[in-house]
Amino acid sequence: MNGTGHLAGKTAVVTGSGSGIGRAVAFEIAKAGGSVLVNDLDRELAEETAAAIRALGGAAVANADSVGCWDGACGMVQQAVEAFGGIDAVVNNAGIVRDAIFHKMSPQQFDQVVDVHLKGSFYVSRAAADHFRRQQSGVYLHMTSTSGLIGNLGQANYSAAKLGVVGLSKSIALDMQRYNVRSNCLSPFAWTGMTAAIPAETPDQAARVEKFKQMTPEKVGVVAAALLCEKAAHINGQVFVVRKNEIFLMSQPRPLRSVHSGDGWTLDGIFETALPALEKNMYPLDRSQDIFSWDPV
Repeated sequence: MNGTGHLAGKTAVVTGSGSGIGRAVAFEIAKAGGSVLVNDLDRELAEETAAAIRALGGAAVANADSVGCWDGACGMVQQAVEAFGGIDAVVNNAGIVRDAIFHKMSPQQFDQVVDVHLKGSFYVSRAAADHFRRQQSGVYLHMTSTSGLIGNLGQANYSAAKLGVVGLSKSIALDMQRYNVRSNCLSPFAWTGMTAAIPAETPDQAARVEKFKQMTPEKVGVVAAALLCEKAAHINGQVFVVRKNEIFLMSQPRPLRSVHSGDGWTLDGIFETALPALEKNMYPLDRSQDIFSWDPV
């Protein structure tokens, strides 16, 4: 593959990479000279993507283990090590949606999404951690979502899991920095199988969907690959958003304002002084589309 060579000699495990964003990430890694373990529960998709990378001169193997269990995570990491002699990067991309309004969401719907997104990200990351510690290097990239960073309707399971992924990434970054291992998050806007369920029943909704279709997975893939490169070795514990040709660095929770009472607070004091002072800096009930409300460039 005629690429840059930024990832030459490196091996990456990319979960959920048989199609969509994961596939685009896998191709960009291969274009940059890296070897890829293409993981997808759909073995046919995984095999097809791996074969397409090899047909273009890249190095790739297919894997159909589940990220939702420890044995599956260990299996895919071990396969990468056996196939390519090591592992240098993990991209936690695998995901599902089980959307439902909160008061109608079943425990099973909640567990299914958390198992794949949050537990899956932990399992695969943890399976690679011992290899990263021994070699004193490695990089994690976890896919999060503005549904968790900002909010969305009907996605309590997905939002909770995706915000949990941000906390997981930051903890990994803190715990593993002593081993020269870094961990970042990327929140993608892209038209994929997971976003194809966005309703288009009204003219406004249809127009929004058409704009969304311009945000192709390839726009995300190149940014993801860049964050895996040695030139990004100083980037750690950050959260990025990619929307078409835009890259955003997202804020992280920090104190906005404080109030203090030398004698301690009473109920009346809280209502009369504390809350009125703090309310000026409180956030409204925004959704992702309220914050990212302008047309992408």
